Amino acid sequence: MAKAVKAVKKVASKKVATKKAAPKTVAPKAVAPKTVKAAPGILAVNIGISDADRARIAEELSKVLADSYTVYLMTHNFHWNVTGPMFNTLHEMFMGQYTETWQALDAIAERMRALGHYAPGTYAQFAALSSIQEPKGVPDAQQMIAMLLSANEALSRTARQAFDCADAADDQPTADLLTQRLDVHEKNAWMLRSLLQ
Repeated sequence: MAKAVKAVKKVASKKVATKKAAPKTVAPKAVAPKTVKAAPGILAVNIGISDADRARIAEELSKVLADSYTVYLMTHNFHWNVTGPMFNTLHEMFMGQYTETWQALDAIAERMRALGHYAPGTYAQFAALSSIQEPKGVPDAQQMIAMLLSANEALSRTARQAFDCADAADDQPTADLLTQRLDVHEKNAWMLRSLLQ
């Protein structure tokens, strides 16, 4: 019996000694896109663009996505809250612009996925990546127009920088997507600018 008690104590002490403290979890700080690692049986991305170029392009696209989401949200906000003599004109104009931008978000994110990277998708990630400042409070109609003009111009600059990166890597699909986005946002900026003259 004494031998059995000693054996149980020995096994129990080994179990206690081999137990490890649970690892601490730390929230990730980086908002840059992460590469999708190929799981066993899944093929790695091999589309004729190097891993390093795909990573750089995805990083630039994440900024375009963040700026696009910020412009979408700002435009939708102003659509809901615009007042004054130009209410109907601006209400309709803003609806057309936010609807088009909303539809583009999916194309941008899906291009990142095709390049083998995850797309950012949280408010925190978008806020960290965006070059556009969100409005404080509800501005008047003229301020809304000026803020949207500035936001569309900022988004155009971000898209142009991403285009240069994609073009340098011979990434025609991304360059084409960004050319379309530049066309839309430069046209939006022109229309908004015209309202302020």
